[in-house]
Amino acid sequence: TCVATMLQAGHAENALPQTARATVNCRLLPTDDAGAVQQTLARVLADPEIVVAPIGAPTPSPPSPLATEPLAAIDTAAKAVWGSTPPVPIIPFMETGATDGLLLRNAGIPVYGVTGIADNPDDVRAHGKDERVSIKSFNDALEFAYQLIRALGSRPNPAGK
Repeated sequence: TCVATMLQAGHAENALPQTARATVNCRLLPTDDAGAVQQTLARVLADPEIVVAPIGAPTPSPPSPLATEPLAAIDTAAKAVWGSTPPVPIIPFMETGATDGLLLRNAGIPVYGVTGIADNPDDVRAHGKDERVSIKSFNDALEFAYQLIRALGSRPNPAGK
């Protein structure tokens, strides 16, 4: 997914700009090729006068394996907070946002992100000027995090440590 997040052009309200610049933020999956995304953007723009260039070098990172231990702990914590009737579905998905997980995965350490924050799909405010969550969602997320840490801490370490 690529979105223009910043636009810059011109020097005065009453003058045509001589240059313009758009910053496009692309969220790539671990299997995506940054060069191919850059080529796609250039092809879609279809103007040889427009230069498409990365701001920095991408750092590819392999996905963490989908392991049963974290999923079981998440399920235990969800049941402790929200009960089991009806059960809260646990749905794994790939997060494309920037986290420190990239560095840890490249060091061979699996990383899993999870939140107990319930969002209203009709009122999405992520990364907006008025980003917020309800007090109930915040408090539930705190309890969920506590229960998740308890669930993870009570499981035997497979390495025996």
